[in-house]
Amino acid sequence: MEEVEKVTISIMGREYRVPAGLTILQAMELSGYRLVRGVGCRGGVCGACSAAYRVAGDYHLKSGLACQTVVEDNMELVQLPFFPANKAVYEIETTVPTEKTLLEHYPEITRCMGCNSCTLICPQNLEVMEYMSAALCGDVEKVAKLSFECILCRLCTTRCPADVVQPFVAILARRLYGRHLAPSSPHLARRAGEIEEGGFEADIGEMKKKSADELRELYKARDIEPQ
Repeated sequence: MEEVEKVTISIMGREYRVPAGLTILQAMELSGYRLVRGVGCRGGVCGACSAAYRVAGDYHLKSGLACQTVVEDNMELVQLPFFPANKAVYEIETTVPTEKTLLEHYPEITRCMGCNSCTLICPQNLEVMEYMSAALCGDVEKVAKLSFECILCRLCTTRCPADVVQPFVAILARRLYGRHLAPSSPHLARRAGEIEEGGFEADIGEMKKKSADELRELYKARDIEPQ
């Protein structure tokens, strides 16, 4: 039997030998860690499994998603299921989107130095610095659209030398845009009304009887509105 290549990693200060090619998440579980928080979808989308690490010969502290980042020999790592960051409190119904709204809630935007570290670390390859520039100008719609695929992993926050909370700025912009600026959808309101009136109770009852595999097939076969 061919011998599996292994690498040495350090998790929370303790060394382990694991097969090369594993993600941090896989290596942690193989090493006996029972992960009950920060595991997310496990496929590289949700952003819940932020991790910090160093590798041999490199003094930089790096960060990445544990479900995407592959282990390296002599990697020292720790998981960051939650990264503390200041979050503004607001009522979206009464918060009016103006050119100053984002700055009023997140004045630290003005500290942005344009270093582009936020963009470089983003696992979604978003132009984070570009939407932060839009936030500085008060362009709520541009921020909302450029940050639409943000998964709130907060890796950009870990790398920002100005301590800006880019994901929270972005989600405020998206909420403002969705509540106050985006065009309304008449057919969505109509369908919501039909659901509230019980128009789909029979269909929902039938779906509840189906297995997970049957539901997946039903989902794949659904009618998709043309783009």
